Amino acid sequence: MLEASLALIIGIIIVALIFDFTNGFHDSANSISTVVSTKVLSPRNAVVFAAFFNFVAAFGFGVAVASTISKIIKLDVVPTPLIPYIVLSALIGAICWNLLTWLLGLPTSSSHALIGGMAGAGISAAGIAAVLWSTVGLVAVFMVLSPIIGFTCGFFFMVVVLRVSRKASKATAEGHFKRLQLFSAAAYSFSHGTNDAQKTMGIIVPLLFSIGYFGATADSNNLPVPLWVILIAHAAIALGTLAGGWRIVKTMGFKITKLRPVHGFAAETAGAATILSASVVGIPVSTTHIICSSIMGVGTTGGSSTVKWGVARTIVWAWILTIPVSALIGFVSFAVIRVIIGY
Repeated sequence: MLEASLALIIGIIIVALIFDFTNGFHDSANSISTVVSTKVLSPRNAVVFAAFFNFVAAFGFGVAVASTISKIIKLDVVPTPLIPYIVLSALIGAICWNLLTWLLGLPTSSSHALIGGMAGAGISAAGIAAVLWSTVGLVAVFMVLSPIIGFTCGFFFMVVVLRVSRKASKATAEGHFKRLQLFSAAAYSFSHGTNDAQKTMGIIVPLLFSIGYFGATADSNNLPVPLWVILIAHAAIALGTLAGGWRIVKTMGFKITKLRPVHGFAAETAGAATILSASVVGIPVSTTHIICSSIMGVGTTGGSSTVKWGVARTIVWAWILTIPVSALIGFVSFAVIRVIIGY
């Protein structure tokens, strides 16, 4: 029985890493769309650059986000044998949504898809009492706030940058901002890895708890994240970034607003600052929402007509649907799995 349980856990961890890979694949546009569209880096060099900083993020800013994610499901309410199947169902919901929106070229949130999948699977397993709604509520609040913060930071940072550089010639300014954009892209890729890789860690930890990895006396509300989990989560998201997601790069880099190096620098810097701040306090935010809104904020400094609001509205609708649709898939997935396992 222990061997079967261990085999099951290993299999689900592999699925979790596949999700992490699709997260990097889906969200590679977050890190590289601006440097590609402004021609600062070639697509090939950009993905290698972003993947490197995705992985390096394993060594900074702790695991506060992972701790938050690991508490979405109340492990003391859900029967322990069902925990692996809840996580598997959540992953099915998140991966299905990731693939669907990737095919449609929509930059949606892998994070919110995972959280929605966890909530739906948890409800399917043990009712609404199985979900820690304060955590889901925190995520929902920042689903609204973080794009507003990203938009505002992007707008005001761009205003400051334009004021500081107003006396420089266009050619001189372009040259400086092309170099500066390498630093801002590195910061954004680092912040992306910091926040998003931790979400996969946060669902692996309950899996380990379910087989007694932390010992019989472990506190389900205060579980540590092993170093090996940190490293494999960051490796998977970095590999996903290497694979790239060119449909979404096109949407973010070319369809929202016209970008030059100065715009890319401002958007990435504003986005990185927002995400790193959230990571420090353990808030799982959508890196996709933040970079999209930062780009919109930066674009608005040239007048609202410079932003293609029709594309923006489509993206926002996809954001709104992410949690409920992935929750529904997670709910149905667990119901099907429960019939199969006969629990």
